[in-house]
Amino acid sequence: MRPEYAIALCAVICGAEDWVSIERFGNMRFDWLSQFLDLSAGIPSHDTFNRVFGLIDSQSFARQFMLWAECLAEKLKKVVSFDGKSMRATKNITEGLGPLHLVNVWCSENQLVLGQELVSNKSNEITAIPKLLELLELEGATVTIDAMGTQKEISKLIIAKKANYVLALKGNHGNLHADVELYFQSVLSGKLTVKSYEHKVIEKDHGRIEERHYYTLPLPKGLRAEGWEQLNSITMVENKRTIREETSAELQYYISNIHAKAHQEIADAIRTHWQVENCLHWRLDVSFNEDRWKSKLGNAGSNMALINKMALNLLKMEKTAKVGIKNRRLMAGWDENYLTKVLLAVKN
Repeated sequence: MRPEYAIALCAVICGAEDWVSIERFGNMRFDWLSQFLDLSAGIPSHDTFNRVFGLIDSQSFARQFMLWAECLAEKLKKVVSFDGKSMRATKNITEGLGPLHLVNVWCSENQLVLGQELVSNKSNEITAIPKLLELLELEGATVTIDAMGTQKEISKLIIAKKANYVLALKGNHGNLHADVELYFQSVLSGKLTVKSYEHKVIEKDHGRIEERHYYTLPLPKGLRAEGWEQLNSITMVENKRTIREETSAELQYYISNIHAKAHQEIADAIRTHWQVENCLHWRLDVSFNEDRWKSKLGNAGSNMALINKMALNLLKMEKTAKVGIKNRRLMAGWDENYLTKVLLAVKN
């Protein structure tokens, strides 16, 4: 193993957020790192770190990451969520390239990142999601994806993996979205008599009240749903948010192969999908400052996104410290014994 890999991972665990701080970490922890790395040539410069990570094959690195993450997650995968995230500071105005956009896979039960796929500048998430689905072990899990990934071929891939799906449905799905919306309006207004399975959740926190009302119906006959693999139910979620005296509301629609009678399972999957933003993307941006990572050389940006995810997984696996990720990173930087404990967390 090249020393750059191990030094970068240890540095990121300890709070490093750019190439210069990774180099400084290496110099300050030279004696400790020398216990398990050949540093006879010294600590690489920040330019060397940038060049090396720019040259690493990002697809190969991502596949190795997924194999490692699968071992951590074992078989406990009830809900597996796919969602996209951009690294805004990687935008390359000189070459006319937008920021790197990645599709991430999050497992809520394990609180672990399972995978990452880079979205090509000339493509979108629709091409990245199938690549991830092909590689993941998903039997028995429920896959949740936002509206961009709600595609007929993706529903077929999920069923082929012996998994269930709950997919968001928005206006870009044309006739199907319009038909589902009209059908719910007819049922809830009493124009049609159909058994509706309902579930309501109310949450109160710091002056904010959120109400989520879930309505699930069996797939109606005549709905234009050709091509959707084993589609069995449709769900509408009415979200109401009250902050002080102001109330806002929105309706969201979903399709699923899960039968309507298992409406609680569908509601749980929808709610769990929102964890991608709070438990993964928020942590990457706030705890790891990922949105400010500026490296534009070769594959450096996407490869460092994987290093961030490796660090996050290891920090989540370490259970003895009863503090958040940001404080665990500080502890690792202060205490080499705790850093060692984080690195060995997968063995415990």
